[in-house]
Amino acid sequence: MSTSRTQIGRLTIDYLVDGSATGGIGMFELTVPPGSNVPPPHSHSANEECVYVLEGMLRYTVGAETRDLGPGESMSTPKGVTHAFANPFAQSARALIVQSPDIGAQYFRDIAAAVNTGGPPDKAALMAVMSRYGLVLAAPKKEEKPR
Repeated sequence: MSTSRTQIGRLTIDYLVDGSATGGIGMFELTVPPGSNVPPPHSHSANEECVYVLEGMLRYTVGAETRDLGPGESMSTPKGVTHAFANPFAQSARALIVQSPDIGAQYFRDIAAAVNTGGPPDKAALMAVMSRYGLVLAAPKKEEKPR
């Protein structure tokens, strides 16, 4: 099995199965060092996603539920539901991500081109890539006003 590696900032994506050409399942390994910049909360308009932690701890949020996942633990994200992840822990986390249908390795290469510029990411380019692949940024949370 051949893999395709993409580095986005400090995140590493090792694509194991690219199902984007056939509209099938895809699978990649995600490595998240402690304190890494991660994607903002978003949803996928056409893809379901499942995360399965292989090593370390990963904080994962799906909708209103946030859990700290350790090895052997998983969470699923239905199509259209906002999700996010972070690694506020001391060691790197590695997780297996499965998507159906697959978004594809090219998405991550396109994101890397917008992010790995040596300066702040070009937000307009980043948004254009996300939109092209059916990702939707979550609306910013409104701060509750005291009553």
